[in-house]
Amino acid sequence: MAKTWYPVVDYSVCTECGTCVSMCPHSVYDTKKAPTPVVKVPDSCVDHCHGCGNRCPSGAITYIGDDTGWTPPNGKKAESDGACSCGGGSCCG
Repeated sequence: MAKTWYPVVDYSVCTECGTCVSMCPHSVYDTKKAPTPVVKVPDSCVDHCHGCGNRCPSGAITYIGDDTGWTPPNGKKAESDGACSCGGGSCCG
């Protein structure tokens, strides 16, 4: 798990759909605050996983420590090559 990699939510863009909260298998988000995405355990985020950001329909999620050149898809389904940096397969989609 990462200490210098975690999601940041731009609440001015977030529609509070809850997609990021419901899809994260690493318990990064506070499920008691759902559907509002509140990062509760940033150290649980898997280094270089873009799973929640790729699924965010409004493009509201970026990452502290991102050096990959990734940009939020802004409502478009991200193209996936099937690889998952956390080793979980579909979790990073």
